[in-house]
Amino acid sequence: MLRAFDLEIAIRKAQKRLTNYVPYPKQAEFHRQGAQYRERLLLGGNRIGKTECGAAELAYHLTGQYPEHWVGKRFDKPIRAWAAGVTGESTRDVVQAKLFGPPERQEDWGTGLIPKAAIGKVSTGRGIAGAIDTAAIAHVSGSWSSVAFKSYERGREKWQGAGLEVVWFDEEPDEDIYLEGLTRTNETDGIVYLTCTPLMGMSNVMKRFLMDRTAQQTIIQAGIEDAGHFTEAQRAQIVASYPEFERDARTKGIPQLGSGRVFPISEGSIACESFPIPAHWPRICGIDFGWDHPSAGVQCAWDRDADTFYVIAAHRARQQTPALFSASVRPWGEWPWAWPHDGLQHDKGSGEQLMAQYKSQGLKMLGARATFEDGTNGVEAGIMEMLERMQTDRFKVFRHLRDWFEEFNLYHRKDGKIVKEGDDLMSATRYALMCKRLAQVKGPKHRQLVSMDAPSPQGWMG
Repeated sequence: MLRAFDLEIAIRKAQKRLTNYVPYPKQAEFHRQGAQYRERLLLGGNRIGKTECGAAELAYHLTGQYPEHWVGKRFDKPIRAWAAGVTGESTRDVVQAKLFGPPERQEDWGTGLIPKAAIGKVSTGRGIAGAIDTAAIAHVSGSWSSVAFKSYERGREKWQGAGLEVVWFDEEPDEDIYLEGLTRTNETDGIVYLTCTPLMGMSNVMKRFLMDRTAQQTIIQAGIEDAGHFTEAQRAQIVASYPEFERDARTKGIPQLGSGRVFPISEGSIACESFPIPAHWPRICGIDFGWDHPSAGVQCAWDRDADTFYVIAAHRARQQTPALFSASVRPWGEWPWAWPHDGLQHDKGSGEQLMAQYKSQGLKMLGARATFEDGTNGVEAGIMEMLERMQTDRFKVFRHLRDWFEEFNLYHRKDGKIVKEGDDLMSATRYALMCKRLAQVKGPKHRQLVSMDAPSPQGWMG
């Protein structure tokens, strides 16, 4: 009798999975950003809850049973949705199972994230035992939503035709299939989201989000440390179980990058907790000008005693005018700014040099473009100095600067050459490091320079 009672409790609990779903912080952030972005990517390692996150959100949209705390995208009417995986079998065993329950036991459908009471007419697929083709889901409005299951193996043609409110890709599709899925939402105010581990490297879909991101796209990157269901010992065991060349992708959600990362250094080896910067440490900022690609700025501090260079603040934004960018970084204080050679270019409208426009907005721009002390400015030389400092524990970055680490983890070479995309904060950091001799300590007269023997063209402007 006790065993039957326990079984009944277990069944009831399984049938309330959606009610009991409590997202981890990264999952919650992914849901939240659905209110703002049309396209979302949850990029994460294996077994960290990506599919659970995607399935829970789809169940909310299908049923309209949003929790009180929900601040993500909302639909106020029944929706049409597609959910997809790589093959018909994987879609059934992963995506469908998360939403409905064990594919092989129809009597248990309703123990997934879609409540049993909400499941209406179900049509099973052809040729794959236990696979659902389409299903009607009861919506709180009193009408019906619909969900259909797709796979990538059947090709682009099977993705044409329908208008949809939601498309969920679990694991990465080819670009043509992704674009067909996106097209299905063009006229519905719909959303597309992708939950995946990036085992295909820097594919066109990854590049779409990581290198060519628009204002309608966003990324949440989650690693094994973000999954609360693992202990530290389990995390260590899981990391050790993967071959080294796959560890970043499978545990951190970092794509395998072409012929190699520019900085083959683990994030953890250079990350540090933020702390108040001692008053005697000089500081310098670096800027990489942009418009179509982001403008980027960093603030750095130099511990001269230990010869350790710290990145302590970062800002990156697309299509910011000099006035808006300057307003964003002005709270950092009045520190010197190192800038690249394109700051000498003249604006076609005003005829004013680009760097002068930032100076006129209150940034203390150096008097000449960033160079090393000997007057050179080679990119590879700057990269090598950054790398050498990282390898010798003399380069640190405040751990909370996630935009900086996103670029750091994805900065890579192709055919031996650095890929000049998504490198805005990396470039700004390199300019600041090249000019560290001109970093400043704020003294009583606010004019003390670290090095008074710098070449005169590198002095202050104005």
